[in-house]
Amino acid sequence: MKRKNENYDIMSKNPANWRGIFYYNRKDPRIRVPKQDPRLGWTLNFASPYAYLFIIAIMAIIALSIYLGL
Repeated sequence: MKRKNENYDIMSKNPANWRGIFYYNRKDPRIRVPKQDPRLGWTLNFASPYAYLFIIAIMAIIALSIYLGL
């Protein structure tokens, strides 16, 4: 019997779930997934609304630090 994580790993290796360099899979609940070549690190699951919240939060932190001169 396969574990859940193994199913998710299979999903992230499926080329149909990749749109160029972007991972997009609504069935995968993970926000962060390994890139097609795992040695290159991680990417976001752009089918998750939390990925966009994460990007907006990072941009807000950068903008605020520039505005405050930190």
